[in-house]
Amino acid sequence: MQKNAAKKDPENSRSREDRENSKDSKNSKDSKDRMDGKDPMDRMEKKPAEAGAAGPGPAKRESGDAGADRRGGPLTGRIALVAGATRGAGRALAVELGRAGATVYVTGRTTREHTSEVGRTTETIEQTAELVTAAGGTGVAVPTDHLDQDRVRALVERVDREQGRLDILVNDLWGGEHLLAGSVFGKKSWETPLADGLRILELGVRSHVITAALALPLLVRGRAPLLVEVTDGTAVFNRRYRENLYYDLAKSAPIRIAFGLGEELAEYGGTAVAVTPGYLRSEQMLGHFGVTEETWRDAIARDPHFAVAESPSYLGRAVAALAADPDRAARWNGRSTSSGELAKVYGVTDVDGSRPDAMAYFEDVVFGGKPGSADDYR
Repeated sequence: MQKNAAKKDPENSRSREDRENSKDSKNSKDSKDRMDGKDPMDRMEKKPAEAGAAGPGPAKRESGDAGADRRGGPLTGRIALVAGATRGAGRALAVELGRAGATVYVTGRTTREHTSEVGRTTETIEQTAELVTAAGGTGVAVPTDHLDQDRVRALVERVDREQGRLDILVNDLWGGEHLLAGSVFGKKSWETPLADGLRILELGVRSHVITAALALPLLVRGRAPLLVEVTDGTAVFNRRYRENLYYDLAKSAPIRIAFGLGEELAEYGGTAVAVTPGYLRSEQMLGHFGVTEETWRDAIARDPHFAVAESPSYLGRAVAALAADPDRAARWNGRSTSSGELAKVYGVTDVDGSRPDAMAYFEDVVFGGKPGSADDYR
């Protein structure tokens, strides 16, 4: 929780002709867009690959590839796409999937050459890809604006061309924090600038729908596909009004997306689940309080609830454990859950060895009036 500030294996079932047709099916406009080099994101794609950065990408990897086997994690040989992996929970999710052995395509709008409207130059998707590789996986950075259908379509085609399948899709698209303090919180919906409200819905809802619509056809070609929708708040927590209509819609919609797509993925043995972190110690929140990951407890004096805060790695570890669970469909399909609940089920801890459950803390103590403190929920 941010504080208010296919049934068949494609490698066996697809004929050589099918695969060649897939390669030739690229939209001509996508090709033109990538060739004209006018967009900063395009220029990055043309640069030689850095360690874990964009470029030609990894060679197509089979499950039995010797290089993949050396990693030995529970997700070795699996192909993941984390949409919105520039910073925060998205970055941590990508890194932990990589630590478990996956090849992870990471996307976002901020690169070393281009900064998104969020305005933070210190976190880039190249950095995320390098962290994935350093953790033991294979990180591939692909600059993508997920509101641009042509770019998302080109992204999915690239994954198909290089890997032949997609096993895990994580939708962690957001990037609207910069709109909240000034335009949203503390204001009625009619007092919120309409342009800002609609932008929140684009960033938090439309981007998720576009990405799912274009990536799911590749995802369902594999066995036991997994879709993870990342949001703020569980279904139970979000029964309360989230202070502003636009924010409420943006953070409730991914829960319904997971529920609906869970119904559609069930016949493929798939799982769609909505997940939320607790009180997240993201780069932005640490900056807001003027603390670092090492000194984060200094912020408790300003906000006592911050005592239950968790690192982004906590959610990443929990989702990686879920992704490795062969029984995940029976346990989680269509559900909404949290880092704290997943940690209890899978025995995951945060980087400091604790197991915070911010959702339970807010439900029981803050809103429920139950005696207790944040430390009781770590």
